Amino acid sequence: MSLGILSFLTLVVFIATEASYNTIENTSIWVRNYFGPFYLYLGLGCVLLLLGIAISPLGKIKLGKPSERPEHSFWAWTAMLYSAGMGAGILLRAVQEPVFMQQNPPYPSQASPDILALVYTFYQWGFTAWAFYGLFAMVIGYFLFVKKRKVLVSATISDVVTNKPSKTAIDILTVITTVFGLVAAIGLGTTQINGGINYIFSSQNGALTTLLLTTIISSLAFYSAWNGVNKGIKVISKVNILITIALLLFTFANSDMSAVVFNFYNATVQYVIEFIPMSLAVGDYNPGVVFLTDWTYYYWAFWIAWAPFTGIFIARISKGRSLRQLLLGVLIVPSLGTFFWFSVFGTSAFQLIEGWGSYQGEFSGVFSSLFIFFANYPMASILNLTTILLLIGFLVTSVDSAVYVLSMFSDKGKKNPSKTHRLLWSVIIFLTSVALILLGNAKPEINVLIAAQKLLIITSLPFAFFMVIMTVIFLKQLIKKKKLPS
Repeated sequence: MSLGILSFLTLVVFIATEASYNTIENTSIWVRNYFGPFYLYLGLGCVLLLLGIAISPLGKIKLGKPSERPEHSFWAWTAMLYSAGMGAGILLRAVQEPVFMQQNPPYPSQASPDILALVYTFYQWGFTAWAFYGLFAMVIGYFLFVKKRKVLVSATISDVVTNKPSKTAIDILTVITTVFGLVAAIGLGTTQINGGINYIFSSQNGALTTLLLTTIISSLAFYSAWNGVNKGIKVISKVNILITIALLLFTFANSDMSAVVFNFYNATVQYVIEFIPMSLAVGDYNPGVVFLTDWTYYYWAFWIAWAPFTGIFIARISKGRSLRQLLLGVLIVPSLGTFFWFSVFGTSAFQLIEGWGSYQGEFSGVFSSLFIFFANYPMASILNLTTILLLIGFLVTSVDSAVYVLSMFSDKGKKNPSKTHRLLWSVIIFLTSVALILLGNAKPEINVLIAAQKLLIITSLPFAFFMVIMTVIFLKQLIKKKKLPS
């Protein structure tokens, strides 16, 4: 049924491209305008709930048997969850977002523009994003490894909602949202890779190169998903993180390290102190509806849209861990890594701008900013080539993780889905990506990839409400069963 709906939606876009785009555009703005504050409350609630469970006796509950050890080492586990949950996004926004926030402060502050820019960037990439992922990981992991349910989102509410059509609708929405999320990610990632190639080689590659990149990424993702978690996804995720750390450390070593550390520390402390008022956008911490709509509401909707797929994947690799280990690991470790990443690239970009004496929008392009940034560093060509390889690696791990999760859905919720289902979903994702890329180039006045992103904002709304229902049912399960270890 999911495949039929996806085919129908694709056909509608082909037949009525401009009308579809306008509908998606207007509806996404409506969702952000009217439900944006609800997203803020939901995000703060998720963070506080997860921290509360982690430090309470409930945090001792293990995802599996009491004597069971974690299935994956902490290093491998962290590498996989980070590659699946953020990946290419930190490369897209590494320089562009902190600089935008510095040049366009979200609200008046006694802090310097540099610190405020990092604080707000941290806010949009930190605890809240990972709390959305962590909530799904916790609930799915509990029902999978404690309650022995299938790997389906609908399994989290099956004790209360017994109506089969309703449960099927939830699973179909999860599948559709995941596919559109992947298409958007592949489109954005391949566009940045193509932009990097054009920048390095002074070329003018277009759609053909983008299609070739899509083919390569889809093929590698299929090979990884075919080999499974241990032999495919885990290996590529480890390589991604090692290259990311190497790129980060090289940039850090060739920057003003004392300034980076100073900004990282102060921005992190201020972020923690001001997290609640920022999360509620109250008083002096309210950037205004326009700013929130363009940035925070969009991010929150995007994280929610990715939460089911990413959360399910994190749950799948978290067997043997306690809820405390899962929640604190998901909330704190990737957040701190992301904070340091943005501190290195953001602070260095701020200093470059200061040295230039004026800013003419050099870092305003999402797809080109990082390559322009590296032009100011030694071995710029190597750094840019490394960035391209890293973009490919992160896209592969996002796609292969999603292929694996989608295969679990279609293969009756099995933890280890058949390779036939992995092949099927790899082909579907590839063809859908190619169709949207071709359509976007056939009608240059319509940006189909941005439309796919905005479609995520629309599909995330029912998930936002579903998250509340799912959480209430989950908490009642914990209280009712009293699944506390002795």
